[in-house]
Amino acid sequence: MAFICIHLKATYRTFEIQISFLMQKAFFLLFASMIVLITGLQAQRIIYSEPDKDDARTLNFEVIGKMNGNILVYKSYQGMHFISVLDAEMKQIEKNKLDFINEKVQDVDLIQYPDFVYLFYQYQKKGIYYAMAAKLDQKGKIIDKPILLDTTGDVSFTNNTKIYTVLNSDNKQQLMLLKISTKNDRSHILTTLLFSKELALQKRSRIAIKMPERNDFLTEFALDNEGDLVCIKGSGTAQNDNINKISIISKSANADSVMIRDLKIIGIYLDDIRLKVDNVNKHYVVCSFYSMQRRGNIDGLYYAVWDKFQDKSLNTLNAIFTDEFRSDAKNDGNLKSAFNDFFLKNIILKKDGGFFIAAEAAYSSTKGNTMTRWDYLNGSPYYSPMSMDYYSYYSPLGYYPWGRYNSFSNNNVTRYFADNVVLLSFNAAGKVEWSNVIRKAQYDDNTDNFIGYGVLNTGDKAHFIFNIQEKHSLTLTDQSLSPNGQIDRNPTFKNVENGFEFMPRHAKQVGARQLIVPCQVRGATCFAKIEF
Repeated sequence: MAFICIHLKATYRTFEIQISFLMQKAFFLLFASMIVLITGLQAQRIIYSEPDKDDARTLNFEVIGKMNGNILVYKSYQGMHFISVLDAEMKQIEKNKLDFINEKVQDVDLIQYPDFVYLFYQYQKKGIYYAMAAKLDQKGKIIDKPILLDTTGDVSFTNNTKIYTVLNSDNKQQLMLLKISTKNDRSHILTTLLFSKELALQKRSRIAIKMPERNDFLTEFALDNEGDLVCIKGSGTAQNDNINKISIISKSANADSVMIRDLKIIGIYLDDIRLKVDNVNKHYVVCSFYSMQRRGNIDGLYYAVWDKFQDKSLNTLNAIFTDEFRSDAKNDGNLKSAFNDFFLKNIILKKDGGFFIAAEAAYSSTKGNTMTRWDYLNGSPYYSPMSMDYYSYYSPLGYYPWGRYNSFSNNNVTRYFADNVVLLSFNAAGKVEWSNVIRKAQYDDNTDNFIGYGVLNTGDKAHFIFNIQEKHSLTLTDQSLSPNGQIDRNPTFKNVENGFEFMPRHAKQVGARQLIVPCQVRGATCFAKIEF
């Protein structure tokens, strides 16, 4: 009996050990599965398109977006224009030539809707300038015929730049075509054509805007969701070094006149002005770097909010950059000049009336001659105010390729630099909530396509995508920004094939977690879809 009891205890003990082993094994498998799942969720998938044999290195392109599950890309080279259609696996399923464009086009603008795309283009023929629009379907094929929007006659000179600017509201229900005649230095003529989503003309206006000062200029045009136009009029010093006076100019959708309201500026000089329309709170937000002296070092950020319906200024503040922030923004050099190479690139509005900005350090050099903010008209390489003799133009995109501003000889090698990105968050009262810096040091010769950064907004975070130099090659990297200002360095991208060089500054978000990034391989242009 004792033997039986001992045997039963031993058997029970053996069974207990087996159960314990199985539980440990199950826990290990569960833990391993969780690790694999988490790793899989954090990993990125990169799918490349095949380089088109006709797509040369000098190809002009723009990623339009996603339609019916496919990716549409506009391409142009040697006077020909195409829409390429790529499927979910980035395979080209169609390439449609835009045969209706049979003249030398000066400019193309694309506006995407859920089921169609508007392509706006303009050209000059026999002294007449034409502004046209074409409606394209989900495969990039024209629907009906091109539409004539406007003409400008008696253009006696050959204009190699655009005359018209295309604006759209955030909700894309309001579209506008505008042009400005600067033939009279003291009175510029603003012509606007307001269209509905269906391109039905709602209102045409021709307004004279007085420009009493020699250095007055217009810039930063925007269209709000009610169809009202707003822009900035600035005045520089006698040497046009800095801006010491700015006004908000607004035109109601159905009005034939403008309202001009001066913004408060006392004892500072503005540089690199930006204007954003806050359609949620019905505000116009103006941001600019400023200095305390003419041609002085950048001291801080100027911020003004104009209430559209109350027709008054709600807030005007000057945020001074501290020495600690200056030291963080630039790793070496004089603290006083730490922000002299920075230019505003992104202004993101918050629902509560606050806003967030991102500014990048950018400059170039040729044979030891470094171009800084003082070598650019009104301070910024990212935009250009009106400057033509008769008809001027403005681009709402706000971020030009550097090459358009390269004033050096083509025989010289120009090196472009793009360094740290400073991030600042402001509350509705204009007070700084937090600040941070994304550290990078980028350069390239004769092109800036591979430097700079792109942004993917996943809702919970903003991912900053950019190249870093590692062992004589470019590595695509990702740093994510949380709403509280924390920056996380994420693992480097997987599935990056050798020979592919990414152009993240030309990237476009096409889904909640999808980004289309142009790239080059063996001298040809192709496109990569990154899925987060």
